[in-house]
Amino acid sequence: MPSSVDDSPVPHAVALIDAGQFKAADADIDKALAQPGLPSETREALLFQRERMRRILLDFTLDTDAAKARVRKQIPDLSDAEFARWDQQGLIEHHVIDGRTLYFKRAPNNLFLLSKEAAARRAHPAPSNDDPMETLNDHHRATRREAIATHRSSVTPNHVRVTETVTVRADAVPPGETIRAWLPFPRALPGQQDGVRLIDSQPAGARVAPASALQRTAYMERKAETGKPTLFAVTYELTIYAQYHDIDASKVVPTKITPELAPYIAERAPHIVFTDDLRAYSHKIIGNEKNPYRIAQKLFASVDQIPWAGAREYSTISNLSDYTLHAGHGDCGEQTMLLMALLRLNGIPARWQSGWIFSDGSYENIHDWGQLYLAPYGWVPMDVTFGQLQPAKGDDPALQWFYLGGLDAYRIAFNSDFSQPFVPPKQFVRSETVDSQRGELEWRGGNLYFDQWDYEFTWQQLPL
Repeated sequence: MPSSVDDSPVPHAVALIDAGQFKAADADIDKALAQPGLPSETREALLFQRERMRRILLDFTLDTDAAKARVRKQIPDLSDAEFARWDQQGLIEHHVIDGRTLYFKRAPNNLFLLSKEAAARRAHPAPSNDDPMETLNDHHRATRREAIATHRSSVTPNHVRVTETVTVRADAVPPGETIRAWLPFPRALPGQQDGVRLIDSQPAGARVAPASALQRTAYMERKAETGKPTLFAVTYELTIYAQYHDIDASKVVPTKITPELAPYIAERAPHIVFTDDLRAYSHKIIGNEKNPYRIAQKLFASVDQIPWAGAREYSTISNLSDYTLHAGHGDCGEQTMLLMALLRLNGIPARWQSGWIFSDGSYENIHDWGQLYLAPYGWVPMDVTFGQLQPAKGDDPALQWFYLGGLDAYRIAFNSDFSQPFVPPKQFVRSETVDSQRGELEWRGGNLYFDQWDYEFTWQQLPL
């Protein structure tokens, strides 16, 4: 959190929770809620901090013995000393909550992503399940080749039909109650995706938010039935373009910050705050570099070195960019938020994009990336999680930086900003307070969290 004088009880509750002092935070929240004349926004924020504690405990479910048992499934002869050493190195994420050490439920698997030593100790290494676009391939080559040959930045399109399905578990809400659902839905973005068309929905009559909604959704309602899951689905088509900008660093100049660009170099608490640690990290990476593109390259390369690992739910993290700076690992959204914070700190406009990625095969996932503004090129894509590619012999070396100025045609953007309101508005706090990729649900009794429903994407590539 930013350091400032604040009479609100919310920052104090946030700090206590981040320090693992849940009982003290709970008592302080009770005391604050009892105050007469408490503003409704403060009340809602305090109630969310109580909900955040509940969500943290859903993520941190393993005690020490259980965490060791999970690791031993892959390293049968794991010693206590070995586990303790990796733990002390920060490789097995844990949280001390009211004096009790609890491990993140994905930490045992993350260990093998974060430690080559641990990975080498596995009895039966798991096969890789990476996105094929994370490795330089013919799609990247064709995209660059066609962009340069045609002098167009949007090329090699894919046309795709997608069905998103959300299934609320049986009896998650009382029978007869109306469940409200918001499923992610793409916006038309010039040069990136167009021809967005709703094909079908279950139930029929989905209400698609206007294209101006920065986190666009298709809204539906359905009554729950006794003993039956409640299904929501939306099917749509669109055309997606790969992008490539052949950036010449010698032509890049500092951007003139207009009122339209000003928000994209600004802090935006809680997740983009120019802390002392962020400033020190930035200075260490950039040194005396003045060229905006070279600065962006240095920051991109540095964040790219942060290992990927499965993440806690974003709503449980009080500051995503600061968390990633110190955690020693991060997933796509955490890495993107850190890079955005660093770019903005250096006067380079940066903004969020996120959605869903797919492939010619079976790979698919939710994913976050972004855009940065470089004069005279304008807004260009960036995906620091896919990071720097490794050109093969005979490849143009420029392909190394494909994802700093380019993007593949195997992703659908649902969101052009983070933490934006829905249309129609959601009454209760969202399950995902930053992104919108899996869906959101509620009924008159409250929000339905991720442990109460499941989601699925299916897709079909169609002729252009």
